[in-house]
Amino acid sequence: MDRRGFVAGGALAGTVALAAPALAQGALPEIRWRCASSFPRSLDTIYGAGEHVGKRVAALTDGKFQIRTFAAGEIVPGLAVADAVQAGTVECAHTASYYFVGKDPTFAFDATIPFGMNTRQINAWLYAGGGRDLLRDFFAGYNIVSIPCGSTGAQMGGWFRKEVRTVADLQGLKMRIAGIAGNIMQKLGGVPQQIAGGDIYPALEKGTIDAAEWIGPYDDEKLGFNRVAPFYYYPGWWEGGLNLSFYVNQAKFDELPQQYKEVLESACRDATMETMAKYDVQNPQALRRLVAAGTQLRAFPREVMQACYKAAFELYEETAARNANFKKVYEPWKSFRDSQYQWFRVTESTFDNFVYFMHAQEQQQRR
Repeated sequence: MDRRGFVAGGALAGTVALAAPALAQGALPEIRWRCASSFPRSLDTIYGAGEHVGKRVAALTDGKFQIRTFAAGEIVPGLAVADAVQAGTVECAHTASYYFVGKDPTFAFDATIPFGMNTRQINAWLYAGGGRDLLRDFFAGYNIVSIPCGSTGAQMGGWFRKEVRTVADLQGLKMRIAGIAGNIMQKLGGVPQQIAGGDIYPALEKGTIDAAEWIGPYDDEKLGFNRVAPFYYYPGWWEGGLNLSFYVNQAKFDELPQQYKEVLESACRDATMETMAKYDVQNPQALRRLVAAGTQLRAFPREVMQACYKAAFELYEETAARNANFKKVYEPWKSFRDSQYQWFRVTESTFDNFVYFMHAQEQQQRR
């Protein structure tokens, strides 16, 4: 055997092997996208999830793939981003899919539905329980690829000018409330209003609406709702966990090199973890400030919660009976939820309830 030939051949092969990735890297195109957010720039955490994606994508592609985020209203209104992505007016958007239930109530499953799953369960369904495949098929009909991108966790029940003591207090109540939750409030006599985040405060201040929900203490404090409504209710039964979404125009997504697609997916997963972590740090601090400033915390009465729960699942069954898209997602979603609830009741809920109870007792003894 000619060792010199073997070494030379091996060296040449090694050179080719090492050069190929560099050549591939050099061949990657420079891409510039615009991302239309549904959120105002002032809400740094939820709006910031879209910005985070842009920063990570740029960092992981040496600046060749750049995504610039624009706040609600800078290119299109916050509630018009789905249309903008579908039409190709912008390449992508960062939003909450339940804003678009007027097009089809099935959009809500990409965000959350009332009395649905918590954040961990939603992530399990999307990433490992078949949820993303179902939703990809649905969004294909709108020329959109939807990628999970951010999470708020369980939300608060909103700000009310007057106390809610019974179901009768919902009669005629004009409330800013998003998605399918508005339909449930309507079944109980409420008057739902779909208003973008930046427009809620003036509507509440002027009395155009009687109540409003947004996200939780950190963002609600920033928007100043405590200055115009004294009662802060919990929990937000319509959002036990909210998945935010990064919409991409289907044609633009298909044009991306596979490496860029992977980078985008990775950046969105990272944004999901970051937003949830930030809210978990920020919300307790903000809630203490709000209460210290005079906000009156109230739990929704059980009677109200039970009536809303009953109305919610009646609505889902009615919708599934007449909407094939909704039924296609709802039935496997419901089956997955059932298995998750059974598991969480065994250990997660048992553990949480015990340690919270013990902590409350310890705090009471310290007083």
